[in-house]
Amino acid sequence: MILEQFTTFSASGYSIEHLHLFRDIDDVGDLIADCAVMRVAQGQAIAEASSRGGRLYIVLRGALDVQAMHGAHADGIITRVLPGECVGELSVLDEGTSPSAIVAVQEADLLVIEADRLWHLIDASNGVARNLLRLMSFRVRAANAQLRKRQKVGEFYRQLSMRDGLTGLHNRAWLDENLAMLIDDAHSLHKPLAIVMIDLDHFKKFNDTHGHLGGDAALKAAALVLESTIRPTDFAARYGGEEMTVILPGSSQAEALLAAQRLCERLREAVVFADMRLPLPHVTASMGVAGLQPGQDAASLIAAADAALYRAKESGRNRAIAATTAATTAV
Repeated sequence: MILEQFTTFSASGYSIEHLHLFRDIDDVGDLIADCAVMRVAQGQAIAEASSRGGRLYIVLRGALDVQAMHGAHADGIITRVLPGECVGELSVLDEGTSPSAIVAVQEADLLVIEADRLWHLIDASNGVARNLLRLMSFRVRAANAQLRKRQKVGEFYRQLSMRDGLTGLHNRAWLDENLAMLIDDAHSLHKPLAIVMIDLDHFKKFNDTHGHLGGDAALKAAALVLESTIRPTDFAARYGGEEMTVILPGSSQAEALLAAQRLCERLREAVVFADMRLPLPHVTASMGVAGLQPGQDAASLIAAADAALYRAKESGRNRAIAATTAATTAV
């Protein structure tokens, strides 16, 4: 949108002393006297770039919103420019800078300084150069603060996307992303690691008997048992459906088997329904345990634990079996 000049700075009645770019400078009034002052209506967009290398806009009255652009789309980073402040300096100093969307959030009067005039001011006054650097430093700090805020929000939602909505455990996406890294760490540090694959016994029958809400309650109860039983350094995830997994960094297969035995016992005692009208146990689980072997990757480790899990189910369920030794403990 083309802006129309309605007066010059010398005829506008505005004072130079309130403009941050010229703070503590007394000898530049004549250099900006004939610069244009333009009035923009609320909601009016302002084109930042010009054919002569950009423009600097100083807000004399009103306010502007500045939004960075990616192609034809704004990316949501907004800076509010208030009276005395300026925008557009980067388009003057670096013609390759990505343009910004500038919109008047209320009717505003703007002092417009063309690129060649700004360079003249910088050459004529060290004070203008100093103030411009100070303003740009402030703008960079503000932009960095916005980026940090967005990064924190992005990380929050990323972490949220790595949680199972029903149980609160880590989900399959988290497992796919992190198990390989945990295994790489174990290999590089020559430390043990083990996993426990867990399948709630006869879960379809449980769902058929108690309904899907009852099944959800059982999954939540099982997840609570896992989180309250494992160590702070261990990880619990929902693998899918009624299957869950526990990762135990620093634990050998034998130690993981003992941990799986405790989980079996705790699950057998878990309260699913608060009214307790149904006899215990409400839910049990079969578990397969596998310790990390030299050179083994995530897929192979999960396959070993899965094979042990199937043997636990075939052996009568409600028990834990270790992958290589086929050690069995019924509870």
